[in-house]
Amino acid sequence: MTGPIPIAGVAPAGTWSGELVDEAVLDYDGRHRRRIVITGTSGATYLLDLEQAQHLRDGDGLAIGRGRYVRIAARPEPLMEVRAATPEALLRLAWHIGNRHLAADIGAERILIRRDHVIGHMLEHLGARVREVEAPFDPEGGAYKDHGLHDHGHGHGHGDHHHHDH
Repeated sequence: MTGPIPIAGVAPAGTWSGELVDEAVLDYDGRHRRRIVITGTSGATYLLDLEQAQHLRDGDGLAIGRGRYVRIAARPEPLMEVRAATPEALLRLAWHIGNRHLAADIGAERILIRRDHVIGHMLEHLGARVREVEAPFDPEGGAYKDHGLHDHGHGHGHGDHHHHDH
């Protein structure tokens, strides 16, 4: 029995071409990794071993040598779709979501966020139309995307005294 096939590099979506040999379907958390064994839809395994954690996006290619790639696909997951009556109202809702440091997949007509009934209720109180959906989640990278920041697991209330230079 052989081990996982090593991944030689990650090519952003739209920048790679070559032989597509497999696909790996991962949720948002599964696509933000430094080191992980990924199982493709074929059943083959691949070793991702990067110097720093990286967020893999839908359509990214994992190079496995000789012009061969494994395509990353974003797995649908439980989310909330946030819509508003006007583009300006959607911008205000985006501000409130960002003010809470929530990961958000922002589009022209909707924002997708992880399911959180407390946040959903707050957004509805602010005039949003909120509904639960199953969809791929590919949130914005944010200002700290190159510093390994990813749902850093602590609140940001006024009592939390820390710096944001992660």
